[in-house]
Order: sequence, then structure tokens, then C-alpha cells
Amino acid sequence: MNPGRLYLIPVPLGTSPVAEVLPVSVIGHARRLKHFVAENAKSARAFLKSLPTDTPLQLIDIRELNEHTSQDAIPGLLAPLLAGHDVGLISEAGCPAVADPGAALVARAHESGITVLPLVGPSSLLLALMGSGLSGQSFAFNGYLPAKEDQRRKRILELELDSRRQQRTQLFIETPYRNRQMFQALLSTCAPQTRIAIATDLTLSSEHIMTKRVADWRRQDMPDIEKRPTVFLLQA
Repeated sequence: MNPGRLYLIPVPLGTSPVAEVLPVSVIGHARRLKHFVAENAKSARAFLKSLPTDTPLQLIDIRELNEHTSQDAIPGLLAPLLAGHDVGLISEAGCPAVADPGAALVARAHESGITVLPLVGPSSLLLALMGSGLSGQSFAFNGYLPAKEDQRRKRILELELDSRRQQRTQLFIETPYRNRQMFQALLSTCAPQTRIAIATDLTLSSEHIMTKRVADWRRQDMPDIEKRPTVFLLQA
């Protein structure tokens, strides 16, 4: 029996209607699948309900893969694929396997000779980079920076130095309720001419993208980013 195919299915970044951010072909693939691996089963069901799927939700197999999943459990998630069923991989938001635990499943799929098919959809990182005006020729995503103030400051200085030397855009994210602290740390740590971009609520009606030099950011009020999903970008 030939194995099934692993479809990497993007989802909306927020409450935008599915049809506004996903191509019709992606929605079609997601609607027909009966097996899924998701970071969070509850939000995956909400996404599938919004399509809606061709199969009743109660008959759809959804297995979780998140930061709590052990490496030993990942081979078991391949079972439907090895049995010949196509499977959809869904992230909590945006593109699967990018800053997402699903990458471990994709790696195992390749090791097992399973075809992996990434589908088109919104990536907050690429949308932020596109809208920032910072270098798209050389960039790096750095995930979350340290939460402790002294360690965070040290890491920001490292990223700024690397950006200056390599002409590289640095991207990173923060837990939304700590966005203000992150932004304040950037303004107090970085050089006046370093450019900082914030990209908030991407693809939503409240979307806001702004790039300024640190010296200019310091002369204005704090942007409204508290508890709103935001990508931070830096280029020295």
C-alpha cells in the first residue's frame, strides 16, 4: 500500500473569514481530509467547522502535536499516513512547521518516504517582513527573546550587532501581554539610528505596520500593541 500524503494547511492568523486569507484550492483540500494532526485540537475543530468539512466533525480524527508531545510519540502520528490516508497538519495560527512543533512531524514524514505538500497561506513572519521596508535579502527569525530583563537586553545587543555586520533583518516575537516590555527594551537598548518595525494584527481589519528609527520612536507615544499579536523587526 502506498502511503498517504501530508498536507501542510495554513489557517487564518485571527478572526478573518477563511475565504479572505486562504485560496479556494487550500480550502478544498482541507474540507475533504478525514485525518489531521494539530497543535490544538479544539482550535483545529473550530477551523474545520468554519470551512465546513465534507465529513461530520465527530468522524474526523484529530491528533495533537505540541510542545508537550514527546519525540517518542511522533512516529505514532504517522500511522494514518502509513495506512494510506492523506493527513492535514494544522498549526495554532498561520503556516504549519514554521516556528511550530509540526516541523518534527514533517521531518519524520521525509524519513519515511511520505510526500509532503505545503499549501499557500498567511505567514505572519513573511507578511511582517514584506511590509516593514527592511532587508528581505538577508533575514533571520529568532523566535522568543529571553523574558528576564538583563538577558533580553544582552540578546537585543547581540542581534543588533549581527544586523549591523551582516546587513541582516532580525525578526522575533513575544507573548502579546509582554509586547510593551519588549518594545520599551528595544528603545532603551538599541542605537538611535537602528530601525525598528512592528507588525500587529496581520490580515485583520485592525492590522498596523510601522517602521521608524529608534530616535523617532522615542519621540512619540507608545504604539497600541498590548495583548495584540505582533512581530518585531530590527535592522541596524
